[in-house]
Amino acid sequence: MKKRFLFYKILPYLKHKNTLVITGMRQVGKTTLMRQLYDEVKSENKLWFDFDNPLDQKVFEDVDYRNIYYRLQRQVKNPSEKIYIFIDEIQNYPEITKVIKYLMDHFSVKFIVTGSSNFYLKNLFPESLSGRKFLYHLSPLTFYEYLYFHNKISLDELKKHNLRSALKPLDLFKFKKFESDYEDYLVFGGFPEVVVTENVETKRLILKNIFASFFEKDLRIISDYKDIRELRDLILLLVPRVGSMLQVSKLASELGVSRVKVYEYLEFLQGTFFIHLLSRYSKSVDRSVAGGKKVYFSDTGILNIIGSINEAQLFENAVVNQLRDFGEVSFYHRSTAEIDVILDRKIAFEVKITATPEDYRKLARLSKEIEINRYYLISKKFREGKGILTGVNF
Repeated sequence: MKKRFLFYKILPYLKHKNTLVITGMRQVGKTTLMRQLYDEVKSENKLWFDFDNPLDQKVFEDVDYRNIYYRLQRQVKNPSEKIYIFIDEIQNYPEITKVIKYLMDHFSVKFIVTGSSNFYLKNLFPESLSGRKFLYHLSPLTFYEYLYFHNKISLDELKKHNLRSALKPLDLFKFKKFESDYEDYLVFGGFPEVVVTENVETKRLILKNIFASFFEKDLRIISDYKDIRELRDLILLLVPRVGSMLQVSKLASELGVSRVKVYEYLEFLQGTFFIHLLSRYSKSVDRSVAGGKKVYFSDTGILNIIGSINEAQLFENAVVNQLRDFGEVSFYHRSTAEIDVILDRKIAFEVKITATPEDYRKLARLSKEIEINRYYLISKKFREGKGILTGVNF
C-alpha cells in the first residue's frame, strides 16, 4: 500500500521519547498511517489498541497506573526493554492522557496515537504534556499525493515537491499531462479510498458514507450538540458561502438559534477538521484575528456531495486547501479590494479561472500597498505570463 508523505516526516521520530499524535478527519488514513509506522518498529515489544473497542480501553482502566504498566509488560516478549504502544482513536477514552504522562515519566514506553477531533484533543492533553508530544495533522491527499497514488509521479518526485518547486511556472506539456487528473481531484477530493476507487458512482457512495460517519461518530462523543439537524442545516448554509466572509448574525437568524450557538457549531466543525476558517490578514499580528472570517471545506469531494457551488468557488476552495499544506493562510480585505490568500504573511495569491495580465497588475499594486513583495496568480486554465501559476502546480 502507498504511504502518505507524512509517513516520511514522522518516521525519524519513532525512536524519540515524545508521544506522536496524529490527528485529522475520519477516514483520511490515520489508522493506515499508524499501521505502517507500527510495521516499521523492529522491536517485538509493540502493542496495538483500538479505542473504538471497549475491551481495548479496559487495559488502561486502573486507578494505579503502575498496574497498567505491569499489564502491558505481560503482553510483550521482552518486559525489561522499551515498549511501543500504538493507540487508535484516543478521544474515546479521555483518561488515557494521564496514563501516557505517568508511563512516560516512570517507565520506558513510547506512545504513537491517533485522534479524530482536535476540538476534543485540545482539552484532552494536560499542560504537562505540552513539551512531550509531537502533533501531526493528516489532511486529505494533496494533489501531488493524488498523482503518486495514481502512479503519475514517483515517490522521489513527491518527496522533492515543496513550495519552492510549486512556485515555478509549468509548461503547457506538463499542464496538459495532469489537467484531467486535476479536474477529477476537484470533483472528488482527496480521501484515499475515494482516490483509489475507479468507478464514479462508487466514489460518490464512499463520500456519502464519510459524511454520514461524521454525524454518527463525532457527534456521539460531543454530547453538547444534541440537535443534529441544526448542525446539518448550518453545513448546508455554509456551502454557498465558500470563499465569502461569514455573517454570523445572518446565519443565526436563518437557523433560528443564537449567535453564540453558531460560534460553537463553527468551532466544532473546525475542530473536527470538517471546515477551516481563514482569518483576515493585517500588518499587525494582533489585529489579524479580528473581523470576519472566510469559510472553506477541508475536502472538495465532500463539498460537492453536500451541495452545489460554482466553478470559481470550487477551484478557490481547492487552492486554499493546497496552500494550507505549505503554511499558515489568511486573506486580505478592505472595502474596495481583496487578496484571496496570504501565505505565512509573506506571499500573496489571487485565484482565477482564467488569469490575465490586468489581474496581475492589480494584485501587484495591492500587494505592495500592504508591503508584500511576492505575489502570484493561480489560474485554473493554462495561461503564460509573469507571475501566473496553475492549480496543477500545487
